[in-house]
Amino acid sequence: MADASPPKWHLAHTSWFFETFLLKATLPDYTVFHEQFEYLFNSYYNGIGQPYPRTDRGFLSRPTVAEVLAYRRHVDEQMHGLLNNNEKSLREKIVLGLNHEQQHQELLLTDTKYNFGNNPLFPAYLDQSKHDADRLSVSHSRSGAEQPMSYREFAGGLVSIGAVDNGFCFDNELPQHRVFLAPYALANRVVSNAEYQQFIADAGYQTPGLWLSDGWSWLQQHPEICAPLYWHQRDGQWFEYTLRGLQPLRAADPVCHVSFYEADAFARWRGERLPTEAEWESASVGIETAAGNFVDAGSLHPQPALEAPGLQQMFGDVWEWTVSAYGPYPGFRPAAGAIGEYNGKFMSNQRVLKGGSCATPADHIRSSYRNFFYPPDRWQFSGIRLARDLDTE
Repeated sequence: MADASPPKWHLAHTSWFFETFLLKATLPDYTVFHEQFEYLFNSYYNGIGQPYPRTDRGFLSRPTVAEVLAYRRHVDEQMHGLLNNNEKSLREKIVLGLNHEQQHQELLLTDTKYNFGNNPLFPAYLDQSKHDADRLSVSHSRSGAEQPMSYREFAGGLVSIGAVDNGFCFDNELPQHRVFLAPYALANRVVSNAEYQQFIADAGYQTPGLWLSDGWSWLQQHPEICAPLYWHQRDGQWFEYTLRGLQPLRAADPVCHVSFYEADAFARWRGERLPTEAEWESASVGIETAAGNFVDAGSLHPQPALEAPGLQQMFGDVWEWTVSAYGPYPGFRPAAGAIGEYNGKFMSNQRVLKGGSCATPADHIRSSYRNFFYPPDRWQFSGIRLARDLDTE
C-alpha cells in the first residue's frame, strides 16, 4: 500500500528531519552523511526539493538497514552539540523534531501491522508468551464483559477550542478560539466489536441509504470490503489480525481500523451521529490522559472500557473519527519556509480524529491534538464514538 512505508524509511526520514532543518541550517561546517539521502528520505517538503515517490519507497533495497542506522548515529552525534543551545527558535525546532519522531514511532507500528496483516501467514510482531507481563497491566485490568453504553449530556454554549500557547503544540492546534456549541451528548465509551457485528448482520454494508454518496461509491469500487480491516471470517467465526497474530474476535474490544465512511454509516444505522471536533475537544477537557491505553502499556491493541462513571477511552485505544473537516483555525498562519509545509498544506479533503490510540506515545497526546486522514483510510487504529443532539425546546 502506498501509504505504508518500510521501517528503514521511517528510521531514515526522522534523522533526515533533524539533518535538514537543524544541522544543515545551523552548523556551517556540517558534513552530510550521503548526498542522495536528501532526495530519498524527503517525505513531502517541496521547498527542499523533489521528494522520492512515496509509492516507490518499498522498492529501495539500498541503503541497507545497517547503513540507515549508521546515518542515524551520524545525525545523533552531531545533534548533541545543539542540545545545550538555548536559542529559542532552535530549541523549538528540536522539540518539533522529537514530536515528529514520535509520530513516526506510531507509523512504524501501523505500517508493520498493515504489512504483516496482509501476509497470508499472519506473522506476529509480539510474542504473547515472552512479553513482559508488567507492561500489559492496562490490558489485564480492562479484560471482561462489555460495559453498557450510556450518554453524557453537555450544555454547549461558547467554548474555547485549540491549544493554550504555553507549551509544545503543532501549528494546526493554534490559535485558540471560541466556538458556539448547541447542547449535545457523547457516548460514555467507543463502539465495540459486538455492536459493529450487529451492523454487519443487519446488512449495513448493503444498505445504500446509510452511506454518504462518496462512501457508497467507495464501497462499489471495493466490493471486497464487508467488515473492518483485519477482520477475517472462517467457518462462521470472526477472527481479527492483531500485532500478536490472528486472534478470535473479542466482542468487548473497541472496533478499530474503520474508515470515516464506515464510522458515519454505523452512526446513521444507530440513529446517532459522529461528534464534531469542537464537541469532542470541549468534552475531553479535564480528563486525565495518563490512564489511557497508549503504546507505553505494551498491549498494542484497543481494550474494553472500564466499569467507571464518566467518559471512558477518550484518550488511547483508538483514534476517534469526528465529522469535522480538517481545516485551518481562524487566524492560522503556517511557519515560514519549508517547515511550514508540516501541516498547513494538508488542510483539504480530510477529516479530524481525536484522542490517540494504543500505538500513540502517552506524552504525545492532548485534548487539542488534531490528527487527520482521508475518509477511506483504515490502516490507523481508528474507531467510533457516537454523539447525539439534545432537544433544546
